[in-house]
Amino acid sequence: MNKALDELRMLAAGAQNRLTETGIPRVSMVQGDVPQHLLAAVYDPMINVILRGSKSMTVGDRTLHYDAATYFVMSVDLPAVGVLRPSEDGEPYLAVSLTLDPTVLSTLLTDLPAPSPVDDGAAAFSVAAVTPELMDAWVRMLRLMQQPADIPALAPSYEREILYRVLQGPNGWMLSDIAAPDSALARVGHAIRWIRRDFALPLRIDALAERAAMSPSAFHRHFKAATTLSPLQYQKRIRLLQARSLLTHGARNVTTVAMDVGYESPTQFSREYARTFGLSPARDASRIVADVRRRSAR
Repeated sequence: MNKALDELRMLAAGAQNRLTETGIPRVSMVQGDVPQHLLAAVYDPMINVILRGSKSMTVGDRTLHYDAATYFVMSVDLPAVGVLRPSEDGEPYLAVSLTLDPTVLSTLLTDLPAPSPVDDGAAAFSVAAVTPELMDAWVRMLRLMQQPADIPALAPSYEREILYRVLQGPNGWMLSDIAAPDSALARVGHAIRWIRRDFALPLRIDALAERAAMSPSAFHRHFKAATTLSPLQYQKRIRLLQARSLLTHGARNVTTVAMDVGYESPTQFSREYARTFGLSPARDASRIVADVRRRSAR
């Protein structure tokens, strides 16, 4: 497996310190010191493999650590905070990821035996050890960057193999559940997309539970199990992350942004923003803008 890992590192050497597209659908890579504000974000469902260094992912009150011997699976959209670390010998962090497509998963699952049921109390994100078979599938996938003409014909089969190897592992149930429309996790995933789309509107748990075809108590229980957050906490994280983006990319003031993301009280907004990001909205935005300018000037 060390030989495969070395080849993956070579293939991904062109990655930058931001999400870098590979030319392969849904496959991206990243390398080096990513600005911290970009690591606090809503992450799409994905399989993330560390090639060098290590990473911590915090979702709600739970933090997971993984390195080049492990991979991370996130099966629903989650507001999380990542922390990247270089390798012990100082080499920069390097990773590749595959964004999950439920349609591809559904097609694959029709060719496989029905998966075993899983405890509904399990979270929708976890870490597992990389197997030699999974590593080899990633090597074949990234080799396509050197032969882009082969991507349309071969990338779909390599994607299926990566998904199949993950399905065989301890986190496989997450992939099968998000592709099954009647599973509790799939229903929570739909609710998450509704919250993300209408994040500035008041959250009505009863209506959201009804749309997810669950009782309010069951909906709250499944949502909290999958995300470690209550629906209201999830909405709050989405609002604050959106506010941070607006403050650092536009000229609107704090009060206007607070109203735009759904807060009725600018004071409450500023208090919750500072509690989440460690600084007031204005100071945090100024720090981020200064950091971006400093990096651009290098």
